[in-house]
Amino acid sequence: MATETVVGRQAEARSTGEACALGTDGRRVDHVVYIQFNNVHLKRDNPNVPSDLEQMPTLLQFMQSQGTLLTNHHTPLIAHTGTDILSTLTGVYGDRNGVPVANTFRFYTPDGASHAALSFAYWTDRVVGFDGTTSDKPLVMTAQGTNAPAPWVPFTRAGCNFGAIGLDNTVLERVSNIPTFFGPGSPEAAEANADPAQATADFVGIAIHCAAGAALCSGDHGVLDPLPAEPGGYSGFKGLFGHKYVAPQIGTAGVVRDIEGNVIPGFPGFSAMTAARTLGYTAAMLEHGVPVTFAYLTDAHENLETGIELGPGDATYEANLRAYDRAFADFFARLNRDGITPANTLFVIGADENDHFVGAPPLNPGCDGVTVACRYDPNKLGQIEVDVQFLLAQQGINTPFDVRDDSAPNFYLVGDPRQPSNPDTRLLERALGSLQVTNPLTGRTERITQGMADRTEMKLLHMVTADESRTPTFTIFANPDYHVQAGAPDCSVDPPETPVCEFSGGDVWSHGDLAPDINTTWFSFAGPGVQHLGRTDSIWSDHPDVRPTFLSLLGLRDTYPHQGRVLIEMLAQNALPRALREQEETLVRLGQLYKQINAPVGALGLASVKMSTRGLESGGAGDQVFKRTEASLATLTASRDALAGDIERVLEDAEFAGRQPDENRVADLINRAEELLEQVTQDAQH
Repeated sequence: MATETVVGRQAEARSTGEACALGTDGRRVDHVVYIQFNNVHLKRDNPNVPSDLEQMPTLLQFMQSQGTLLTNHHTPLIAHTGTDILSTLTGVYGDRNGVPVANTFRFYTPDGASHAALSFAYWTDRVVGFDGTTSDKPLVMTAQGTNAPAPWVPFTRAGCNFGAIGLDNTVLERVSNIPTFFGPGSPEAAEANADPAQATADFVGIAIHCAAGAALCSGDHGVLDPLPAEPGGYSGFKGLFGHKYVAPQIGTAGVVRDIEGNVIPGFPGFSAMTAARTLGYTAAMLEHGVPVTFAYLTDAHENLETGIELGPGDATYEANLRAYDRAFADFFARLNRDGITPANTLFVIGADENDHFVGAPPLNPGCDGVTVACRYDPNKLGQIEVDVQFLLAQQGINTPFDVRDDSAPNFYLVGDPRQPSNPDTRLLERALGSLQVTNPLTGRTERITQGMADRTEMKLLHMVTADESRTPTFTIFANPDYHVQAGAPDCSVDPPETPVCEFSGGDVWSHGDLAPDINTTWFSFAGPGVQHLGRTDSIWSDHPDVRPTFLSLLGLRDTYPHQGRVLIEMLAQNALPRALREQEETLVRLGQLYKQINAPVGALGLASVKMSTRGLESGGAGDQVFKRTEASLATLTASRDALAGDIERVLEDAEFAGRQPDENRVADLINRAEELLEQVTQDAQH
């Protein structure tokens, strides 16, 4: 790269920082680089095969040497991309962001029917079913039922242009969004109608949310960036939407290239956002007046040409990982030449969830992927599909229901029975709890269900929103080898139906479920104010903690309280909010207890699932065990919510309002939390 180009880029980056005010206590932060992977693994899925991150040593070494890599990090429930990314972007669980069930969900209409919908939509979109059925509720929704505050607003209000690169709900995601933003009679709307594929490449997936008066959005293609429900108002802000209008602003001669130098002609699609493409867009934005970038990066474990998922150590999987490592090496080298480093830039990099591998061992068991590629029997690779409707009918149970099929399937009984004690609901719950099948991969006979939650338990797990119509009747957490559905499996040859079979060519990587290898993932921070702790599992964290932590480091705040906490254990002493410094040790303990009582996969949440499952699977005269369990869980939820609310207020006040906590108050909250955890642990054992 020519010296003139480097100097020019450094100057441009610094000039944007003059208007974009980030950092606290004299710690200036010029840029923010946020990257969220889809299903990239830190830990090994096969003990012989190095993990995804082990085979991306450039990225792994950067995270371990430049900051803190959190390896005891967790998802919410349901652990799918839509819910995971939203909880990270908002700092709250599904009950406060509206999407506890993803990537699809169902919602009821007044006639008692349920309709499938997609959780991937623009921030202000209403719920729309695949069949065209609409809801008057926003998809991304607060606990009060209003459209949630948008994650880019604190940045744009601080004078920072915010680049969104393939990241859920921050970019236009559907062709139907195009007339809304550009006008129903616009050329863009005409293109969307005439050529949806080209319109997707031109207007979907890439966006810049501009600061007020920013030059980037002042031209003909900058359109209003409306957030009508945003607290405090959001008038006068504009955005650029789509590769067609973003590329001329961030590309060289209007051309954006991937990190390897290949031209990106248009948005390639969310599942095609490889490291080279995502990092190419990110670098170009950072170099051209967009100091804050939030990006999505797709997984490496599928064949990008065929869409077929691959086993650990597969030759194509390995090639993808090598390409990802090269892309990060080029990316960090380019940013370093631009003067964008952890000395002046906050890097926040992590994964949405981990995965559970479903398949037989490699045909060559000694393979390591790196020197010897692993080979698999394609007929023993992929999730096991189970038609529970068929199996229940064999038992004489024909209650009509719909299922959001998954390894953590949600059941929606026709008629929307909202009382957990409904006889049809209880019949299905008991039957599913005892249902056994033969695993075609192992030959073992085993139960499908490992955990179960009805509406009472889902409320405790933060899975009940202000829109009651989208709450399932109940959810089961299945053995993650299984994909539970209502209807003939794709692997079944009809007639007769084979209700349990392994689907070759189906999903090899299972997630969404309640299982340690799915719910435990990783996140990292590097930059001003972040300690160099390297790789650590000593800090228990989950997705909602990410947002308050980076906001604190940047000197920003939201207009609402979080269900996450600032991870003060990994912050440098001079980066701690002043109100936290005098009681750091006790506030760390309070924050840790807060997560264990409030996080869906914290100690209290996991114990409550055991209680719930035992009650829902029970029977007997008068269904007394179930009734006692429901009463206990309702009482536990009320106690937990009250205590969590008290802790939340103390932490938020100290973290973002500068209010010094009362020592006696903190001590009392710690005692109450410890007592509650002890109580629920004992209850779960009986």
